[in-house]
Amino acid sequence: MVTSTTLREPRSEKVVVVNEVDEQLSSSSAVILTEYRGLKVNELEELRRGLASAGGSYKIYKNTLVKRAAESHGLESLFGLLEGPTGITFVDGDLAQVAKVLKEFSKSHPNLIIKGGVVGNSFVDAKQTAALADLPSREQMYAMLAGALAAPMVNFAGLLKAVPQKFAYALSALIQSKEGGESK
Repeated sequence: MVTSTTLREPRSEKVVVVNEVDEQLSSSSAVILTEYRGLKVNELEELRRGLASAGGSYKIYKNTLVKRAAESHGLESLFGLLEGPTGITFVDGDLAQVAKVLKEFSKSHPNLIIKGGVVGNSFVDAKQTAALADLPSREQMYAMLAGALAAPMVNFAGLLKAVPQKFAYALSALIQSKEGGESK
């Protein structure tokens, strides 16, 4: 006999949370999980403000609900990180900047522990996540790329400028040698 407790429908609040996490996972370029045990509410707000300015958002959900949403995205690799009080940073902006904010905040607030996460579809552990913080920002990367692209063009322009200049010097020397030869 089937009872009402065996076929219980999930509560609507839980479905809403799973859908919200699912949407966040779909729209984020990366997800970084942290442990926040021992942080005060005002410290979490400070972290949220810093992450928002870098293009991230920090949310706290029940681990079981996050697991349901992660499973629908094939992110079972996160299950091991979803133990204890876990906060999730969803990255919509510059991943390096968001990782820097987390790393700097964890230096001044040792209760924030970076566990790892997912970048694209690739799992990253805590060490790899910390390494992301050492990457240059998106703007710095664009500047380095522009410099790398511009350098050969600048060299080529210098060569193009040198050809007529050297031709003019050679022509001038030839004319002077002819004039010197005619005066004899």
